[in-house]
Amino acid sequence: MKKYWRGWGKSRLRREKVSWREEAKKRVALEAVEHINDGFIVGLGSGSTTAYAIQEIGEKIQLEGLRIKGVPTSHQAMMLAVHCGVPLATLNEHPQLDLAIDGADQIDRELNLIKGRGGALTREKIVASAAKQLVIVADETKLAERLGTNQAIPIEVLPFALPTVIARMRELDGQPVLREGQGKVGPLVTDNGNFVVDVDFGPLDDAKELNVKLKLISGVIETGLFVGMADTVYLGKPEGIEKLVKD
Repeated sequence: MKKYWRGWGKSRLRREKVSWREEAKKRVALEAVEHINDGFIVGLGSGSTTAYAIQEIGEKIQLEGLRIKGVPTSHQAMMLAVHCGVPLATLNEHPQLDLAIDGADQIDRELNLIKGRGGALTREKIVASAAKQLVIVADETKLAERLGTNQAIPIEVLPFALPTVIARMRELDGQPVLREGQGKVGPLVTDNGNFVVDVDFGPLDDAKELNVKLKLISGVIETGLFVGMADTVYLGKPEGIEKLVKD
C-alpha cells in the first residue's frame, strides 16, 4: 500500500468555526472531487463526509459548467444532490460508473472497510461494485489496525428472517443487536424495507472469510464488510491529508 502526504491550508474551506474533524472532512471531500472529470457518472455515498463532496460537486457544476450526473445510495444523498443541483442518474441508465465517493466507519491499512452506520450499506455496496474507482473519505479516527476493533459490523436483514439470522450470528460468536430507530418506536428500517443488526465480532483475523460466512446465512441481504473494494482512501488529519492507495 502506497502512502502520500499532502499539507493543506484553509484557502479553499469556508471560514467557519468548526472542529478539526469537520475541517478534515471538508478537506478530504474536496480532494476526492478532484478525481471527477467532465462527463463522469458518479456514485454518491451517504453520510456527513460524503455530504461535503456532494456540495462541492454541485459547486463545480454551477461554476465550471461540468456535465456530471450522480447515482445516490440513499434518500438522504438523493435529496442533498437535488438541493445542490447535481443531476441524478440510475444504474438502469448507467450500470457502470466512472467513480464512487463514499465514507467509512472503519478502515484498515489494507483498505478494507466497515460501513453501514447510516443504514445504506446494501445500496452503497452495489454502487461501489459498479464503479471503476472507489474513493473513500474519512477522518483519521476511522483508521484501525484491525477491523472490528471497538466497531460492530452492520448487517442488513430481511425482517422475516430476523430470529434465525440472529441465532446464526451467535453461532459465529457474534453479539448481535437489532438497531432501533431514532425518533420512532421499533427497529430502524432501511430504504429497502429491511432491518439492520449490528454484530460485534471483536477484532477480525480474516474479514474476507467472515464476510463469506455471513453472506451464506439465509435472510442476510448484505454485510457492512467492504473487502478489497476501495482504491483510494483520503484520511483527514488536524493538519493535512494522508492518502492511502491500494497496492
